[in-house]
Amino acid sequence: MAEVQIRRYKDDDEVDVKDIFTVGMHELIPYSCKYVLKQPHVQMLLLSVFCVLLATSGSLLLPMLAVTLLLAAGWQGICYMIYNYVRTSMCSDFSNIRQSYLEKPNSCFWVAESQGRVVGTVACYSAKEDKDCVELRRMSVKPSHRGQGIAKALCHIVADFARDQGCPAVVLYTSSVQIDAQKLYERMGYKKVREFASPVLFSRITKIMVMKYVLDLQQPGN
Repeated sequence: MAEVQIRRYKDDDEVDVKDIFTVGMHELIPYSCKYVLKQPHVQMLLLSVFCVLLATSGSLLLPMLAVTLLLAAGWQGICYMIYNYVRTSMCSDFSNIRQSYLEKPNSCFWVAESQGRVVGTVACYSAKEDKDCVELRRMSVKPSHRGQGIAKALCHIVADFARDQGCPAVVLYTSSVQIDAQKLYERMGYKKVREFASPVLFSRITKIMVMKYVLDLQQPGN
């Protein structure tokens, strides 16, 4: 791992933390679009629209235009969903990080610092649905510092914190779009225990699923 110090969040970190989170979320837009385009029902819809309009109009222009508009609408829908999530996050726990994570039991927020700059973040708080467990949240690493073991170190510090608090497990939620995140968590010993559709209508249409992972701290090796 690169020369990185992991420490508790300080108020001076607020701008960097929010920037890292926002950049990370915006990076999901093209990945989400590719994921949606691979869904059979989306491919069937686009093909059906193209064929029907081609057969009824006798021209390539109209079906090509219609498919292009559908793709543009899908892109805008994904952008709206992610931008709205960022806005909601800024108005919830990110509106007061200290109060949300440093002043509550079984909660903490850490940053990874390299050469005096914040390059990664992770947090945890008491899980709402899993008694006595903590939930890993806000895991993000700057693109320039990925592949250096920082994300693994951030995962470890949450697990160590949970053990110190006497928690039996760490839980987290991620999306079916975040393939790299899923692979990381599975390498760290997390097991996928549930997969479900987001209550957001657009997510249901696009089949972007929410996945719940659990790290059992009572199992040897974890």
